[in-house]
Amino acid sequence: MLRRMARMNHLDHLASVTLFSACSKKELQAVARASDQVELSAGRALCEQGSIGREAFIILDGTAEVRRNGRKVATLGAGDPFGELALLDHGPRTATVSAVTDLKVLVIGAREFAGILDEVPPIAHKLLKSLAARIRELDVKAYG
Repeated sequence: MLRRMARMNHLDHLASVTLFSACSKKELQAVARASDQVELSAGRALCEQGSIGREAFIILDGTAEVRRNGRKVATLGAGDPFGELALLDHGPRTATVSAVTDLKVLVIGAREFAGILDEVPPIAHKLLKSLAARIRELDVKAYG
């Protein structure tokens, strides 16, 4: 019963994440089945730049800081996903993400993530749109 209640809470959280907001309840259930909720203490690194990514994260509550080459490049909060790039290409993490406050996150492993993309094609489209937006943002920062 507790596990079922946790999954229902996942649905509420997932529905508020931009990446998943247009998904149906059935699609959200597939994502919730594939994810685990984890609580982390402030100061803990969730991923390290250069290490191989094995999971993606969605912040449910709290704040995290993104650092690249030791320089702060972003602050993330509730609803923000990160780590999905490494899952798509199995390459090294491009940044270190650390908890500024205590964090509650959903964690999706590499195998489960691939299964979600196969099972729920609309998520793949939303992910591509999200990544394209990030590329455009970086382009503007780099080239004006």
